[in-house]
Amino acid sequence: MMAVRAVNSCSMFRSAACPPLVSFKIQCCYYHFRSLQLRRNKSNLGFRLPACRSERQFLNRSGSQSCSVHSLVDSVMQELVAIRKRLRVFAKVKVSSGELLEDKLENQVLQKGLLLEFKKDSDRVLLAVAQRPDGKKNWMVYDQNGASCSIKPQQVTFVVPGVEKFDHKDISNFLQKAEDNLDPTLLEFAWVELLEKNKSVTPEELAEMIFGSAEPLESYCAHLLLSKDEIYFSVQATNGSRSIYAPRPTVQVEELLHRKLAKEAAEREFQEFLQLLKSAKAMPAHAKPLKSSWMAEEKLRHKIESLEAYAIDACKDNDQKKTAGMILKELGLARTASSALNLLIDIGYFPVHVNLDILKFNIRTDHSQEVTSAAESLLADLSDPDELNRKDLTHLKVYAIDVDEADELDDALSAMRLQDGRIKVYIHVADPTKYIEPGSLSDKDAMKRGTSVFLPTATYPMFPEKLAMEGMSLRQGEVCNAVTVSVVLHSDGSIAEYSVDNSIIKPTYMLTYESATELLHLNLEEEAELKILSEAAALRLQWRLQQGAIDTATLETRIKVANPEDPEPIINLYVEDQADPAMRLVSEMMILCGEAIATYGSFNNLALPYRGQPQSNIDVSAFAHLPEGPVRSSAIVKIMRAAAIDFRKPVRHGVLGLPGYVQFTSPIRRYMDLLAHYQVKACLRGESPPFSAGQLEGMASIVNMQTRIARRLSNTSLRYWIIEFLRRQPKERQYRALILRFIKDRTAALLLVEVGLQAAAWVSVGAQIGDEVEVKVEEAHPRDDIIYLKEVVR
Repeated sequence: MMAVRAVNSCSMFRSAACPPLVSFKIQCCYYHFRSLQLRRNKSNLGFRLPACRSERQFLNRSGSQSCSVHSLVDSVMQELVAIRKRLRVFAKVKVSSGELLEDKLENQVLQKGLLLEFKKDSDRVLLAVAQRPDGKKNWMVYDQNGASCSIKPQQVTFVVPGVEKFDHKDISNFLQKAEDNLDPTLLEFAWVELLEKNKSVTPEELAEMIFGSAEPLESYCAHLLLSKDEIYFSVQATNGSRSIYAPRPTVQVEELLHRKLAKEAAEREFQEFLQLLKSAKAMPAHAKPLKSSWMAEEKLRHKIESLEAYAIDACKDNDQKKTAGMILKELGLARTASSALNLLIDIGYFPVHVNLDILKFNIRTDHSQEVTSAAESLLADLSDPDELNRKDLTHLKVYAIDVDEADELDDALSAMRLQDGRIKVYIHVADPTKYIEPGSLSDKDAMKRGTSVFLPTATYPMFPEKLAMEGMSLRQGEVCNAVTVSVVLHSDGSIAEYSVDNSIIKPTYMLTYESATELLHLNLEEEAELKILSEAAALRLQWRLQQGAIDTATLETRIKVANPEDPEPIINLYVEDQADPAMRLVSEMMILCGEAIATYGSFNNLALPYRGQPQSNIDVSAFAHLPEGPVRSSAIVKIMRAAAIDFRKPVRHGVLGLPGYVQFTSPIRRYMDLLAHYQVKACLRGESPPFSAGQLEGMASIVNMQTRIARRLSNTSLRYWIIEFLRRQPKERQYRALILRFIKDRTAALLLVEVGLQAAAWVSVGAQIGDEVEVKVEEAHPRDDIIYLKEVVR
């Protein structure tokens, strides 16, 4: 489709992609119009003014060529005169009435051999050749892919004019020529000309205007330019496959151009970000960018935060969701939360074992500078409001027994045998109210947290670390403030006498459960007090069981991960039996303290968080056939009713076998225990308690919600690391497993004794509840909370 026009001895080329001298007229008009618009609107439309290819050819010719300047100017003037004539004729056929508009929109009747464009689906437009009618209205066509299909008339978007019998085999060649000849910059020039004259245009008319020809190829090129244009022209009217386009107003074009430039800039920025992600993924683990580097720039931070929100199913708005989805799609990844998570791990933003629940639940892992500064000020204040009323108990041998990695020590124990043979025990509880007052900054921050969070990878304390560990905690060999609950037991284990006092103590031993159990087994004469405590615990358990208490002791797993940021961190796993002598000793003394405080509160008419738990629906005898320990405990726990709190008076705690119970022994770790301390301490001073029952209830609703979140976080994190521990073990390793119950048919709930994990597996016929079987771990996927066990049948 190349035409050659001779101008004297010069050759001027004209093609569908490059108009000849007509472009000079349009460009001249454009420059005139642009300067006019700038003067009128005092704004810059930001137009590009590229010279077309033939113009550049012309401008680059040297004076040594065979055409003279005079002959060239004459030729140009002649061409301009011809252009004016054509434009005058062109102007006469412009739409000037509704009748002419209808003429222009008259549809061409479909017939065999016509070349047409049709909409295949919402995303695809294809060229095809009409073959034959298909029914009353539809037509069978051969499309550019060589496929035959039936289309409806409303699917046709353009009928290429001037074509009668087109061979469908030539469609690809026709399309290629059209693509080669498309030059969107031509629309800019045409827009200026048509806007100045306030004229609309059809594709054929635009082809004549910018290409100098309305041949099929040029007309189709003009149609493509107009139909794909989003800046200069809009559809004025449409009838089937025929459309008329009108130039947009200058202000609208300016706005659209600005949007286009902004979109292009955003796309470049997006592609640069994708490249950064690909580069980071390809780097070795030690060389990946630091997390902070992704947050340094706003444009990076927004995209990374979108991916992070997507990974935890917590997108704040559709923009975050859309951004993350686009990133994953462009990288060829599935648009799922796990894909986003794996991507963030691959670029080094998240460690391999990142705890997503901390992000999902918005757990605060540190304290603000304001709270930390307030804590330091409290530590510097050495005054004690209860100094004159503290009982000196530093003469007592004091045992603090806890897990080996405990950072906050809330409680310790002492015991002695009275002259009449009865046992007197002392439960010493840390006294944080020496530092904290209700309504203070530190108190409010602690209430928002509700509890300390204990995870295998870290501990997030309720109070700032320095205040909790240096000020509030009980410390070996140092004089410490405490609230001491002393109880004298009857020979059957019931409470004979009790008292609650402000005290000072000096902890003698800091023991782990393991070391305390070992001391008990050694039965050393010099540790007679520890033996008395163990005897008191046995009495208390026996008495509680007689009162209807239910023993739910089971196996408890504890994990400590030394270096959680590493891909393969060190996992230290411990399984503790709650029936172990030292653990039983401590738990019984804490329960005893809770009963004594409930009694104290009732006697003094104190509003406290009295805990109760009904057991009327539990018939313990129904479980007598099950082995004692985890199997029986698991069966009972499944039918236990939820605990309840009454803030006005004690309520029976049937599961513990107590007439009343108040948690009091962990005021550094649990805010509800701290509330109980506020109330009791005020009573000890002879003051009115700071909170009414209603106020306690309101605060408890907030605190309990945070406590539930922390408990769930702790449980899921513990399970994750147990499964990760199992994943690393040799495939051939076998594990002992207790059958707790049957879920369906031969699928049983098992307790892996060596790791303290419950999981399901199929067991062979004949196995019963309470039996022990051996299993292997077939698969373990901690991130998905999946573990597959298989019974080892001998």
